[in-house]
Amino acid sequence: MYLLGCDIGSSSVKASIVDVNTGLTVGADFYPKEEAPIKAVKPGWAEQEPDDWWKYLKIAIQGAIAGAGIQGTDIKAIGISYQMHGLVLVDKKMEVLRPSIIWCDSRAVPYGERAFKNIGEKQCLSHLLNSPGNFTASKLAWVKEYEPELFRSVHKFMLPGDFIAMRMTGDIVTTTSGLSEGIFWDFKNEKVSADLMTYFGFSNDLIPEIRPTFGLQGELLGSVAAELGLKKGTPVTYRAGDQPNNALSLNVLNPGEIAATGGTSGVVYGVNGKVNYDTLSRVNTFAHVNHSPEQTRLGVLLCINGVGILNSWVKKNVAPEGITYPELNEVAAGVPIGSYGLSILPFGNGAERMLQNREIDCSIHGLNFNTHSKAHIARAAQEGIVFSFKYGMDIMNEMGIDIDVIRAGNANMFLSPVFRDTLSGVTGTVIELYDTNGAVGAAKGAGIGAGIYQSPEEAFASLKKIDVIEPDGLKADKYCAAYTTWKERLDKLMADNNIPM
Repeated sequence: MYLLGCDIGSSSVKASIVDVNTGLTVGADFYPKEEAPIKAVKPGWAEQEPDDWWKYLKIAIQGAIAGAGIQGTDIKAIGISYQMHGLVLVDKKMEVLRPSIIWCDSRAVPYGERAFKNIGEKQCLSHLLNSPGNFTASKLAWVKEYEPELFRSVHKFMLPGDFIAMRMTGDIVTTTSGLSEGIFWDFKNEKVSADLMTYFGFSNDLIPEIRPTFGLQGELLGSVAAELGLKKGTPVTYRAGDQPNNALSLNVLNPGEIAATGGTSGVVYGVNGKVNYDTLSRVNTFAHVNHSPEQTRLGVLLCINGVGILNSWVKKNVAPEGITYPELNEVAAGVPIGSYGLSILPFGNGAERMLQNREIDCSIHGLNFNTHSKAHIARAAQEGIVFSFKYGMDIMNEMGIDIDVIRAGNANMFLSPVFRDTLSGVTGTVIELYDTNGAVGAAKGAGIGAGIYQSPEEAFASLKKIDVIEPDGLKADKYCAAYTTWKERLDKLMADNNIPM
């Protein structure tokens, strides 16, 4: 008996097949093999075609089944993880009306800022736990104003995971967790926010039916089952955004537990057992996968857009042609901590939430033509990414979230010793690395939702810790000195741009 997990990322789409009895992954694949394209018609825009995600997923599922050497009909449940905050619009025929405005698109920032002011900052923070910011609701408001004819054809709006489930099942449904990440959810009244819907002039008819995060969300259509080699009626029993799902995959479910990722964007995600928010809304609070009116479980999410994408940019445009990521990590490791005074602010991938939704671009500081080389840029890029984590984690500390241990999958930026050691050293935290990923977490989430596993503890009993990185006390002063220089440069840039600190 097997479970299928699907992870719809902006760089690639992944599929994993998990053996229910052992909890081990028996097959996995991803597509495309190079990073998926993101279309930027204008600066600050970012769009992808939802039908491309579906095409990629079909290839990944077929590859995972082939790699596992199993019959697809033996898969008993399907779980979906997806890139958060995207906007997908369909008409009554379930046809996509326009490219998806994805998570790192900045065009909706003014709409969120006006809503925050006009609805009332206190009202937004106490009910939505966030400002509307650059999230899905604000993106929908942009479409309403700039594409009014198209907007009149909208039957439902969806998040990326809702779209994939619709393609699988023919049902348009969503979750409370998903609506909260779009900033549609009123936590005080435990329903869709009347304030927000009224302010933007949205009809409640646009909202998909709400289903539980764990539980039946639809059954596989016969036509889709035949195309994928699966069984008609296979249930989709779990759905969550990539960061709540990453936390689930690391068994991070209770207050004080912390998960992190370092993909295209970077995230530190902590679980809070009480309703709280940052008064400047620099970090975000959403319903975690196990949140309910009876049990408060909120995910406090620090997101930095410019993480793996900066490292990728350095690899493509600065490093020697043909270099691999492991080789790039070795090059960076050959430079001393602090990169001889070179600092990179990694904010070149859209508006940054922790910088008050400002788009300040990536910038390089302290570059000396006689001192610095490609290797210094490689290290300064990774250090700059880590220092942005540190900057945001300090905000989380101000909210009362203590971070002593970070759990992460052994993937993406966490594969780099420079990244890991710098993060542990500058924050004083222990980092635990696990052999898991979002697609595996989605598969096990499906097992919980289908009742195959009776609890998360059972589902994640096989979770394997593969490495522990302890802070190096002998290097702490060097890491902190490099961070101080980096932060001084950020503070000056923020002051120049009138960004509150």
